[in-house]
Amino acid sequence: MQTTGSMTFLKAMVITMRPYLLFLSGITGIAGVAAVPGAPTTTVLLVFVASFLSYGFGQALTDCFQTDTDALSAPYRPLVRGTVSKRSIFLASIAGLTFCSAVFAIGSTTNLLLGGIAVAGLATYTWFKRRWWGGPWYNAWIVVVLCVMAYLTGTRGGVNTVPSSMLPLLALVFFGYANFVLAGYFKDISADRQTAYNTFPVVFGRTTASLVSDLLAVGSTAGLTTLLANLWQRALPVEGIIGSAGFALWGAAHTLRGQILLHRNREDSEAHTPIRHVVQSYMLYLSAAAAAYQPSWIVPLVIFYAAFFIVLTHRTEQSQI
Repeated sequence: MQTTGSMTFLKAMVITMRPYLLFLSGITGIAGVAAVPGAPTTTVLLVFVASFLSYGFGQALTDCFQTDTDALSAPYRPLVRGTVSKRSIFLASIAGLTFCSAVFAIGSTTNLLLGGIAVAGLATYTWFKRRWWGGPWYNAWIVVVLCVMAYLTGTRGGVNTVPSSMLPLLALVFFGYANFVLAGYFKDISADRQTAYNTFPVVFGRTTASLVSDLLAVGSTAGLTTLLANLWQRALPVEGIIGSAGFALWGAAHTLRGQILLHRNREDSEAHTPIRHVVQSYMLYLSAAAAAYQPSWIVPLVIFYAAFFIVLTHRTEQSQI
């Protein structure tokens, strides 16, 4: 085993954190802080850094509890190969999540409580994943908490709760991320079945799971549509309307394509294609929300999405997302 100070450990930690999916938590935080009018640039940058890294540390933490199924579905991962110990990854992920929570707490001390709740949720996620009724929604509420933390940080302690106007955004995050989780199970059905992870696709099959995925996709689309309808009534500059509409339509195209391919999926090894469309849809929908809140961020949002696409394309194992 390697020590936490070695380059071997650093490389293993980066692979475990899934760099191509850090963008998901990143855009979630960006959308949350975008809902705060006039949030300071330094605060926005802090939220971005903490949000971006939180997915990776959270994924590393949950991986410590899922090496049994990962050994079959993702044998390339360092924890499965024994390149690093569970203890070292566990401690590094807890340290990383603590850092992220501390950054969020700079803007609101309420985030210390929310961060603790989110970490507890991540640590217990595997229990829920093993049950067909638990995984997607359980993982999704944790990401909703991240969005709330980003918003509270942006207010710089001005409020301790989110306004009702943010409910469409939170619905978008919840349904969109739950759909990503459910679609993600399609690539691991065989491994999950062998290791007693009774996920929804394992118990009810691909066809029924695809129909539930459709409902989640409708939920995320409805959340975005409601959000944009509300914001467009506030006399947004034309670039805000065009930019947010462009992201939304682009995301809707990926949503439709992803759902169609998910219904056609028959093999674990081919599931990465519809999953990729679901992931891209989540990124674009939240980019649309952020662009509607903050029209001046449209160019950075386009650059961020381009960076995500490049990193996603060059992921370590193409069949895994």
